Amino acid sequence: MTDRILKWGLLSTARINRAIIPPLGELARHEVTAVASRSGERARAFAARWDIPRAHAGYEALLADPDVDVVYVPLPNSLHAEWTIKAARAGKHVLCEKPLALTPGEVDRIGEAADRHGVVVAEAFMYRHHPQTLEARRLIVEERALGDIVLLHGTFTFRLADRDNIRFDPGLGGGALWDVGCYPVSWMRFLLGADPEEVFGWARLSAEGVDEALSAQLRFASGVIGSLDCAFIAPYRASLEVIGSEGSLSLPRPYKPGERSEIVLTRQDASERLVFPGQMPYAGEIEDMADAVLLGTPPAIPLAESRGNVRTLKAILHSARVGRPVQPAGMPDDEV
Repeated sequence: MTDRILKWGLLSTARINRAIIPPLGELARHEVTAVASRSGERARAFAARWDIPRAHAGYEALLADPDVDVVYVPLPNSLHAEWTIKAARAGKHVLCEKPLALTPGEVDRIGEAADRHGVVVAEAFMYRHHPQTLEARRLIVEERALGDIVLLHGTFTFRLADRDNIRFDPGLGGGALWDVGCYPVSWMRFLLGADPEEVFGWARLSAEGVDEALSAQLRFASGVIGSLDCAFIAPYRASLEVIGSEGSLSLPRPYKPGERSEIVLTRQDASERLVFPGQMPYAGEIEDMADAVLLGTPPAIPLAESRGNVRTLKAILHSARVGRPVQPAGMPDDEV
């Protein structure tokens, strides 16, 4: 064991920082040291609000800060790869918000930078580290509580009225699939431990040109069929259901579980609610980074898995554009 403290720098004053700062302040192996913004005034105001010791005007200044060990990247999607690579080249470990990148080629370049400079890079899918996720997978995969998996369905929708929001900007990696549809895709791939062989997507485009609503199907080599829907123009809905030959399992809060977890298991027309303690949101991904940096434990989400998720998402978007099924394995690594 080690008593070293990881010092974190926040690369921007993004809204999601409000979710990650509290666990960083409570967990023993972490502290927030610095925050950066393109505006020095904004960085100073944010630092004062959250009691962060240093504020940097510009992202490069934070990467040059010798007192920062880990950089958290919550920038717009189109900037994730660029700044993750820059941070790695500066010798910083990186926890980058999902999606890690917008093409498989970008993930490859992130991996090359991480290997060359000896740093850890991980994608911030917080649900993957949560006890609810691990228990659900144990029931399904290890105990085979549902028998053979037959069907998967995930949904994640919410209303986004602000058309100036970056999620509607195609130049910044906007769209419902990148923002929220990535969760059910990630969940399905994690559960099966495999990438789909073929996908088919349908999208409703916004005036700005991004998918404001999307539905997709995924076919896996095992015979499992997955389906998902995501949208910015529908009421809040977030669920995941796994249907097996002997029963089904549903998660009412699959993507952002909290300190109370609930799984609904249905077999032979009888349902039971399995309730158990969860954990502080976002704590798992933070502690996973500490284990990787301080103890040498492989990250729970390796870059190969992030690459597979990005490739699947790109294939779904391409399918929606061309109007036919697409095989993710045949997609070019850097197709936009």
